[in-house]
Amino acid sequence: MRGTSNWNALKKAVPAFVLTTTLAAGFILAFGNSKTIGAPKYTENDKNRFIQVQLLGINDLHGQLEMTRKFNGRYVGKVEYLAAYLQQRKKENKNTLLVHAGDMVGGSAPVSSLLQEEPTIEVLNKMGFDVGTLGNHEFDRGVGEMMRLIHGGTNPKTGYFEGAQFPYICANVIDENTGKPILPPFEIKKINGIPIGFIGVVLSDTPKIVPPSELAGVKFTDEVQAINQTVTELKKQGVKAIVVLAHNGGSQSTPNGAATGEIIDMAKKIDDEVDVIFTGHTHTYLNTEVDGKLLVQAYSYATAFSDVDLEIDPATKDIVTKKAKIVTVYQDAIKPDEEIKEMMKKYEAQVTPTVNKVVGTAVTDITGTRNKNGESALGNLIADSQRTAMNSDFAFMNPSGIRADIAAGEVTWGELFTIQPFKENLVQLTLTGDQIRRLLNQQWQQQGIVRMLQISGLKYTWDGTKDRGNKVIDIFRTDGTPIDPKAKYTVTVNSYLANGGDDFTVFLEGTDKVDGPFDIEVFENYVRQLKQPFTSLIEERVKKIQ
Repeated sequence: MRGTSNWNALKKAVPAFVLTTTLAAGFILAFGNSKTIGAPKYTENDKNRFIQVQLLGINDLHGQLEMTRKFNGRYVGKVEYLAAYLQQRKKENKNTLLVHAGDMVGGSAPVSSLLQEEPTIEVLNKMGFDVGTLGNHEFDRGVGEMMRLIHGGTNPKTGYFEGAQFPYICANVIDENTGKPILPPFEIKKINGIPIGFIGVVLSDTPKIVPPSELAGVKFTDEVQAINQTVTELKKQGVKAIVVLAHNGGSQSTPNGAATGEIIDMAKKIDDEVDVIFTGHTHTYLNTEVDGKLLVQAYSYATAFSDVDLEIDPATKDIVTKKAKIVTVYQDAIKPDEEIKEMMKKYEAQVTPTVNKVVGTAVTDITGTRNKNGESALGNLIADSQRTAMNSDFAFMNPSGIRADIAAGEVTWGELFTIQPFKENLVQLTLTGDQIRRLLNQQWQQQGIVRMLQISGLKYTWDGTKDRGNKVIDIFRTDGTPIDPKAKYTVTVNSYLANGGDDFTVFLEGTDKVDGPFDIEVFENYVRQLKQPFTSLIEERVKKIQ
């Protein structure tokens, strides 16, 4: 896996995270499957007059511009390959629009993050995107910085940036001072004179995910209500072909399997004038019909894209047929786009001195892949680093904050940053044994969502047959001493969890809070002080008894 340079090693790392928040078995094997949704019978004369429109969509890029993953023994991803695929498809149909469903930045690899996410916007500009919406991670650096990336402006670290060359839309983020959306709720694009309306919405639960300090001055409203209000406005303007870009998740375990998730419930409540919904957030496969609406999502990190083909009747100006494919970005099936490739070389040269700094040597791959109990070797390593840094009894790490793996061999700072890209400060707080039990039970959440915290300083057993809220059985310190429900213990977490992120609200009850250093600094220092070469193993800190 490791090439002649540390930079190549970083780029060719094959982190499991591309799947860790998606499907346990990995990618659906039927990439490229096509479904025709709601296709009534028409004569050949009818079809000959229909306008053929192609929508190419991505979601959850997360600034992973240069990162390669591996699927079925083949390399996938990297934006120069994604760009080549999109350009190839555009040549097949002049009536093509490029769209995205949010989280283009945030949780980014160093090549984007260290340059204030400007490379990602520049790459999207060069690809020729036509419209996009916000994801929750667009807010990671605050509303002001988000708007700078969209509209242009100056950052003290990088100077002036021109911003996005395509419109961002969002109907459900409201300026608290003006009472109006901070971005246009919709965008109308015309193909052969036929208007197509695009509506954007972001996850209304964004305040549960992003620190409150970064959301100052804005509020989030219900997505369905915002969509339906905007549909009404589009109808008044004579628009009947309507597409939604929604940063809300859903998934399918197989191409023909039942779809689940928030977007499924939303689709049933959305105005029937909406024909297609591009989705995001869950990094999953989705290509299905719900209530006559075509729903698509193409995993994440430039590993795939959605290809939606529409037929529009010029007489009615409405969509009469729609079908979709989710297409894998296999690197060996196409030549990379040369312009994007040159842009990437420029960005990489700017960050190479930082990312190539060697901090240790790993004996074997150390992955964030969790076993059936919920434990991972990389999760143990990160949690141990945080507990050690704050000298606390226990530490808890959210799995969503582990964004890549450690590959065997020399480990660079860039690899560690790719694993923990959010640069959150650590927080030590005090919880009772009873609160820790309630905290661990919060791992099993509504709608079947399970978020297994990675832990240090303790171990516990859980029973999958028990009801939600009562699954945790026995909790011990590492030496086997039972946790006392009434005793107080010091706990280290990152600031995201300390603020109740991922619905771990028990952390909000913590007392005696003390701020600590940034997580990436702690992780780097911990790896450096380990006996080299180092490793980390699954140790049965978490054990499922049935």
